[in-house]
Amino acid sequence: MTRYVVIGTSGSGKTTLARQIAERLAIPHIELDALHWGPNWAGATREVMRERVAAATAGPTWALDGNYSKSRDVAWSRATHLIWLDYSFPLVFWRVFSRTLRRAILREELWNGNRENPRKMFRRDGILWWAVSTYHRRRREYPELLARPEYSHLTVFRFRTPKEAERWLGGLGNA
Repeated sequence: MTRYVVIGTSGSGKTTLARQIAERLAIPHIELDALHWGPNWAGATREVMRERVAAATAGPTWALDGNYSKSRDVAWSRATHLIWLDYSFPLVFWRVFSRTLRRAILREELWNGNRENPRKMFRRDGILWWAVSTYHRRRREYPELLARPEYSHLTVFRFRTPKEAERWLGGLGNA
């Protein structure tokens, strides 16, 4: 009964890795962005988000991706494994930039009818600014959070390159 949480800054590949874990192990994939964002980019309140995460993680196995602090304790306390994608800033910025641009151009639907807005890309409330402004904060806060006694039950993997994550994923489920 393994339950995985994949964390990292925007653009690190959290959703992709969590989805790959879920597919490899035939377990549910939980995307926190999908639980948080309602129509017209309306974010869930703290209470609603916590309820949604509690319900989504009630099962015996799952792979979850996301960094929402308002529901972190719910997900992390139920998880057995935590994977931190701690990649370089140039890599994650390039990934979030190219992904956002592609989504905006192709008008890809994300969650609940929401789409990237190309005019919002470079604004302070856009994803690029969010990635820049949270990158160093996450690198500081994650080691502090993971040192807390309430998370000592987690088996933690910290990958600094995509190759490390790929190697780990390649061995998953082969035991």
